[in-house]
Amino acid sequence: MNVSRLEDVRLRRPLIHCVSNIVSANDCANLALAVGASPMMAQAPEEMADITAIAAATVLNTGTPDSAKFEACRICGREAAALGRPVVLDPVGVGASPWRLDNIRRLLAVCTPTILRVNLGEAQALLRLRSQEQGVDSPGAATRAERLRRAAALARNLHTTVLLSGPEDIVTDGSGAWCCTGGSGRMAQVTGTGCMLSVLCGVFAAVEPDPREAALLAATFWKVCSRRADRAAGETGPGSFRTALLDAAGALTAADLEREAELLPLSL
Repeated sequence: MNVSRLEDVRLRRPLIHCVSNIVSANDCANLALAVGASPMMAQAPEEMADITAIAAATVLNTGTPDSAKFEACRICGREAAALGRPVVLDPVGVGASPWRLDNIRRLLAVCTPTILRVNLGEAQALLRLRSQEQGVDSPGAATRAERLRRAAALARNLHTTVLLSGPEDIVTDGSGAWCCTGGSGRMAQVTGTGCMLSVLCGVFAAVEPDPREAALLAATFWKVCSRRADRAAGETGPGSFRTALLDAAGALTAADLEREAELLPLSL
């Protein structure tokens, strides 16, 4: 894992186009800024092609969706594919309704994401398995082996790199796999931390051409930030922890990341 890519982000300040959702847009933009990137949160379908053309990477988050958002995502996906630019897809709550699932499938038909960031429930919905989603969350417990099987199957089916997030993050392209451990259980007390992880995938994909490396950097960076934020917030509540996450993201160096990352290779 090339931790020097964090320094590249801060030197290059890549423009990251985020089609975000109303719940987490502000935190996603602030996280991109804290890491050193330049976020743009455009939404209108009419300008999607133009914005995608100037962005170093595009992050498509389909939370709080409507028809215009899905149209915007399809335009972004087609344009990014034509230009060879990285696309991160976060299919928030894809199993929550048949309409949402159908639109995600239509999006995948026009765009193969560089990185697909999902939780277990979303992975199961995309694999046409019975989903354990509760709204946009994935509360069901699963073993590491089960989560690895789901992530690897999804990566192979869609020919992409999958980051399956949770207490332990699994990163796989279907041929190799890694587990990112550590972090903090308090992440579940703050909405949008998964959305923010997807933005980190876009940030690192903008400077790292290998999707596996970009996803691993994003996962380990966020685990280290959450562990540091947990210590900094102490016995205070989730509001202080949320602030501490952004502080940690802004302060973390490449040397810190290399020293504190917990990354394990897995066998498929």
